[in-house]
Amino acid sequence: MIQTQQPKLLDTVRHTARLKHLSHKTESSYVNYIRRFILYHHKRHPRDMGADEVRAFLTHMAVQEKVAASTQNVALSALLFLYRDVLQIALPDISDAVRARRPQHVPVVFTAAEAKAIIAHLGGTPRLVVSLLYGSGLRLAEAVRLRVKDIDFERQQITVRDGKGEKDRTTMLPSSVVEELGRHLVKVKLLHEEDCAKGYGEVYLPYALERKYPNVNKTWAWQYVFPSAVRSLDVEANKTRRFHVSPATIQKAVKQALDLAQVIKHGGCHTFRHSFATHLLEAHV
Repeated sequence: MIQTQQPKLLDTVRHTARLKHLSHKTESSYVNYIRRFILYHHKRHPRDMGADEVRAFLTHMAVQEKVAASTQNVALSALLFLYRDVLQIALPDISDAVRARRPQHVPVVFTAAEAKAIIAHLGGTPRLVVSLLYGSGLRLAEAVRLRVKDIDFERQQITVRDGKGEKDRTTMLPSSVVEELGRHLVKVKLLHEEDCAKGYGEVYLPYALERKYPNVNKTWAWQYVFPSAVRSLDVEANKTRRFHVSPATIQKAVKQALDLAQVIKHGGCHTFRHSFATHLLEAHV
């Protein structure tokens, strides 16, 4: 009788995360904290542990590691996902675990002059992406994942797919970037046509759409608005593709622009989203 080998736990976690349509970032984060949880308890299998061990791990993070409240919350979410969705075990109440303190910070907001000065020290793709963070209120991850079909120039509207909480929404396309974004897309289309001519041009599609619509992954509408400068291997599909630009590339450019603009506030890409909301409210007061 042939015995089939059981998949490793972390592989099962990854598989379940993809069935639940969790983002790659969330999947990676959950796997990391589940691995740390297992190592903290000397490699015991989670099936042999329960609420006491979860409590001990979360308390250790708060007391010994002194992590931020947000970090501990992600670890808790990872462990709840492990037991509820992967192992299908209900955990008793763990509310008495020591929780990391959540500091009461006022969000950093750039003034209009500061935002314009920073953007002025950006160029190319980082400039366009940051202009959308500030002019449309997009999160960085939402901006880099935009597809060509998500931009409606006629209505001056952007559709955000699978935003926070897997929700779609629409937001404004600021008139100040319309012309520059149009020129940018002309270059992106040429790049896509070159990829197709060389036998590439396929883009990653979510939710098994690639199987449902086998030819749509090469269409112009599904290409990323902000593609990476290089093609790379999609390990899961074993195909060479052009993914979207890395968020780290934009973050690095913004950090340099902050220095060049001599803005001393401790801000970054997300600060432009806060600034968008604040300036929008101020304009209607």
